[in-house]
Amino acid sequence: MFLFGILSGVSWLLANSSTIIQSLVANYGYLAIFVLMVLESVSLPVPSEVLLPLSGYLAAKGSLSFWPIFVVVMLGAFVGNAIAYAIGYYIGKDVIYKHLQLFRIKKKTLDQFDKWFESNGFAAVFLSRLVPEVRALMSFPAGFAEMPLKEFFFYSMAGAAIWNLVLMLFGFYLLSADSAVIVMASIGVFAIALYVIYKVAMKKMKK
Repeated sequence: MFLFGILSGVSWLLANSSTIIQSLVANYGYLAIFVLMVLESVSLPVPSEVLLPLSGYLAAKGSLSFWPIFVVVMLGAFVGNAIAYAIGYYIGKDVIYKHLQLFRIKKKTLDQFDKWFESNGFAAVFLSRLVPEVRALMSFPAGFAEMPLKEFFFYSMAGAAIWNLVLMLFGFYLLSADSAVIVMASIGVFAIALYVIYKVAMKKMKK
């Protein structure tokens, strides 16, 4: 029942967000994707799970070019991660914990990420970029701990590059398929894969 809800939710998001994003891209082009990716990377409610496949889909349809989109997406991720890191570094844990609602973050989840970072350091920064829904959260604990910027950006961008490219390729090759069966099956597999990755990652963080 829960997985059915996930599948329905992802299908709805893909269908409705497509209209919104296409409208933004029609007016602002690559700038729209850049701004949306910055917001997502600061942990504001812009799901990359929707934005990236849709960006790949638009590239497949010829509205934009694939690799320029990828460059823009990576720049957006870089800027967003830098902002989130700076918030954690300069503002500090106490202030952020008082205003978690601004970042769609639950205290329990941020606590888990903080402990995961303390235990795994650089590996946690890299792996967190591959976890749906909570990818941007690791920037805050990294800022709290004053992680060296060179290492933070290296591991952050390496993980982000994998995530961004895979989801864009998903949109480029599968969402743009002519067969409705292939599209719906792809959405189903995509939703299940995101759910499994999320559950496994959260289980690891609770240990």
